[in-house]
Amino acid sequence: MCRRVLREIGSLVTPDTLLRWHRQLVARKYDGSQRITGRPPVPAEIAKLVVRMAKENPSWGHTRIRGALLNIGHEVGRNTIARILEDHGIEPAPRRGMSWKTFLRAHWDVIAASDMLTVEIWVGRSLVRYHVLFAIELATRRVNIMGIAQEPYGKWMEQVARNATEGFSGFLLGKEYLIIDRDPRFTKEFRSILDVSGVKIIRTPPRSPNSNAFAERFVRSIKEECLERMIFFSEKQLRTAVSEYVEHYHHERNHQGLANRLIEATGEAANAAGEIVGESRLGGLLNYYRRAA
Repeated sequence: MCRRVLREIGSLVTPDTLLRWHRQLVARKYDGSQRITGRPPVPAEIAKLVVRMAKENPSWGHTRIRGALLNIGHEVGRNTIARILEDHGIEPAPRRGMSWKTFLRAHWDVIAASDMLTVEIWVGRSLVRYHVLFAIELATRRVNIMGIAQEPYGKWMEQVARNATEGFSGFLLGKEYLIIDRDPRFTKEFRSILDVSGVKIIRTPPRSPNSNAFAERFVRSIKEECLERMIFFSEKQLRTAVSEYVEHYHHERNHQGLANRLIEATGEAANAAGEIVGESRLGGLLNYYRRAA
């Protein structure tokens, strides 16, 4: 079509505009933008479901996940499932392993965690660092102070391990796993004594406090509510403060992780009509309120 003809039929736009539009349409035809290939993408909801099934069921392979999806009305190919998992960085079933959350849930009642916190004590005109070693039951949040020492090394740690597993009152009796960090004070001998007693040691990865979150939370609680609000001048004073706090922690302090309940309630029924009585520990540092009998 020549420019003369374009002038004759073009009443709304110029011939140059029509030619430009024509060139653009030709170019778009061959740039691939109008080409539709392959299957349509999997809806985000189904992809999210594939990832959830893989994470919650480490032993499920692509075929098993495909079957589970068919059960609820979604037909997804094995290759598509494999691609979704690869996109989310999830290994195939034989190498996937059990997630940390699933492991904790499956062994909740037989897991304890241990950690160590430090406190500075004034001795004369200098500060001396003391270490408080404790263990906590994950299921109940019950805490046991395993020892307080200025130098928690070697033989002292070995004796702590024996005390925690021997007789009828060792805190770790009945436990199958103990979570600890990579502090060198948890020596090979310490770990061996627990292993012989049937307590398997689980060491957290380096620089990963969230892997021992329950123990870390107790450290934060006792420091913020007690230890950081006191100045200590003797080991005896420190031991008294720690003992009083643990009593408060078990019997008088509500815990959000336990539906805001006490760890060890007294068993007495609440008396809605009784007088409200305030009780305290450590000179009013720790307070608790109850109804008088």
